[in-house]
Amino acid sequence: LLHTLLVPFRILAGVAAAALALRRDRPAVVVGFGGYPSIPALAAATLLRLPRMIHEQNGVLGKVNTFFAPRVDAVACGSWPTPLPPGVYGTFTGNPVRAAVAARAGAAYIPPGDYPMQILVIGGSQGARILSDTVPEAIAALPAALLDRLSVSHQARDEDGARVADFYARAGIPADVQPFFTDLPARMAEAQLVISRAGASSIADLTVIGRPAILIPFAAATADHQTANARGLVQADAAILIPESRLNAAVLADQIAAILQHPEGAQRMAAGALEQGRPDATDRLVGMVEDLARRKSSQRAGR
Repeated sequence: LLHTLLVPFRILAGVAAAALALRRDRPAVVVGFGGYPSIPALAAATLLRLPRMIHEQNGVLGKVNTFFAPRVDAVACGSWPTPLPPGVYGTFTGNPVRAAVAARAGAAYIPPGDYPMQILVIGGSQGARILSDTVPEAIAALPAALLDRLSVSHQARDEDGARVADFYARAGIPADVQPFFTDLPARMAEAQLVISRAGASSIADLTVIGRPAILIPFAAATADHQTANARGLVQADAAILIPESRLNAAVLADQIAAILQHPEGAQRMAAGALEQGRPDATDRLVGMVEDLARRKSSQRAGR
């Protein structure tokens, strides 16, 4: 209770400290990336009338970005479309990706066929239990003609890894089960299909590399933002969305088979994912900051 009561005072202290720092350094632009840690700098920049902008990585503005969106000079959106407050206009920059992902931007896609195929299963930084509960059973239920050619890379929590690996082994499915893949971009580039949550970074990776996906958004995500993150891919027919409420092994098996048994459709999905991608998201974001700095500098010079 005491911690909660002290929060407003800590924020005010943070705003005061940020204001002193901004007065001293006079940055060309102040950029916020959402979350409560961005409040002091953005609030201080607003009070000092410094140029400011925000970047929202998800397809729904968070609480802090919702508050500041009408009070900043520019809004960069990592996901598209992103609903914005009335009178606020956003620019689709995409979300910056790691160098290892950018290096595989638009990597040639090998559609499903009569040869070894890969499925990549990812559930965020540490896996997702619901995927560990349903994906192995769904893959095991695929027609034998498909199953004989499949291998799986499955990201699972530490506490789920042994049982997931054991299930694949008993089903005769070659599988690499780990809590974290250090070479995830390479595995994604080699995959014929990705089964994933719909976090902002996962969506960015999928669209930069360009792979067909089955997306299972995290149902408890704030404002259902993972469903919003998936919207662009689904509308582009580049991904199939299965809500957690509808997810079971039979439903998932049907969707996996529908993609892997139709190589031309899978190829179109991969192309559609690429069309949604912004491999130059970092450059776009930097460009927005620099444009805002120049514009505000010109306005001050013309006074």
